[in-house]
Amino acid sequence: MKSFFSKLGFHKMDEMEKNIALSAQRNALIYVLLALATWSFYESFKAYTQYTSINSAPSFLLVTTSLVQIFSQLVLQKRVVKEDDEYKDDNPLLKIIIVGAIISAVIVSIGAWLIVSGI
Repeated sequence: MKSFFSKLGFHKMDEMEKNIALSAQRNALIYVLLALATWSFYESFKAYTQYTSINSAPSFLLVTTSLVQIFSQLVLQKRVVKEDDEYKDDNPLLKIIIVGAIISAVIVSIGAWLIVSGI
């Protein structure tokens, strides 16, 4: 199976290739977030000016994309420094407050989406 993937061009990336891939992923994430934010504002403006129902799909995707990125970064950072003696978590209370605020925002967003959708 390993030779099959190597014939397709898959291989372990070196440091330069990883850096390029991470930069490309960062650019793609920024593009998606800007496109979703623009779409969300457009849908809100259209609903406000034309008195139509709002399409909450772009807002939902914007919030969930941001949450996945934030939680992934927190989890991966914890895994990397879990057994490092030099790293000391300075303020875990701040992280707990931030995670609590994010979870609250998700619950409020889902509730608002359900109310607006009429479910």
